[in-house]
Amino acid sequence: MSQESLEWLNANTLIGFTDKRGTAWHYRAALQSDTPNHYPGPVPVEDVKRRLFGWEAVAGPVYVKSPVTGGLVQVPERQAFVRSDSGHVMGIFGDGYEGHPYKEWLIGTVAQLLDSDLAVGSAGLLRQGAVAWVSVEVPDNVRTPEGVEFRPNLFGATSFDGSLATTFKRAVTNIVCDNTMSAGLAEIGQQIKIRHSRHSGLRLGEARDALGIVYEIADDFAAEVKRLCGQTVTDRQWQSFLDAHVPMPEERGRSRTMAEHKREALDRLWWKDARVTPWQNTAYGVVQAVNTFTHHEQMVRGAVRAERNMLRAVTGGVDDLDLGTLHTLDAVLAGAVAA
Repeated sequence: MSQESLEWLNANTLIGFTDKRGTAWHYRAALQSDTPNHYPGPVPVEDVKRRLFGWEAVAGPVYVKSPVTGGLVQVPERQAFVRSDSGHVMGIFGDGYEGHPYKEWLIGTVAQLLDSDLAVGSAGLLRQGAVAWVSVEVPDNVRTPEGVEFRPNLFGATSFDGSLATTFKRAVTNIVCDNTMSAGLAEIGQQIKIRHSRHSGLRLGEARDALGIVYEIADDFAAEVKRLCGQTVTDRQWQSFLDAHVPMPEERGRSRTMAEHKREALDRLWWKDARVTPWQNTAYGVVQAVNTFTHHEQMVRGAVRAERNMLRAVTGGVDDLDLGTLHTLDAVLAGAVAA
């Protein structure tokens, strides 16, 4: 990740509960301002408003330069959303697009629904402010008998560049590796999506139901961890999983080289990395290896890693990743049993 991206993350994300989770992977003391962006306890809602959302997304007309007259001509039925502080153009849309202001749709919703056991765990801006998220979390980590420590949370996110509908989605943060994982592992996580269309109302009742899900996440995830830790994966089955998960092209070339590097990285995590080895030779260890590789080591194109990871958490990519891993593993184990 570039130095510029690290500077952005250290200025435009707020990370709470560091007494429980430690600092975020992108934390750099030298890049912190006079007011650090990490909090030992919850992130105050007022700090999110002031430090991240202290500007407006302003809608305005779109103009193009006429090749005939050289003057500016307004584009009909088009609007641009611009940051009120920097003037950055975040997105251009048809006039039916309904902007969802961050303070109203994220902070306003969260502030009305928080209770004594829920608080803001993180918040941030990406893509120069065109994407925003707020995470609601319980105060304490949960630790399973199998040694998996995690934090149940619910993401709320939206955008002004067309990349996201306003979404509330449940997920889990794995403390040992600072990864986002599917809350259910065995099933797609619950979520609510509200499109940026005209007359899209803030469905507060649905959001309240979504936040209630936070209390159920711990039990669901812990049950999945227990089940997967009780499922043995031998070293030979691990190699068979790699063959299925990362097929090796027969012809030499770039694709084969990339496959070799990915297999080597996954094998190193399986055998030597402390984020995976405590659960080696279990189905959970397989999920942990693939998830950790994808979050922290896989090549990222067209986006910075933090942006890719956060968007995956909100859009369902985390569910697809973990479910895909388990489906491949199930097929491998079924084949081994049949043999």
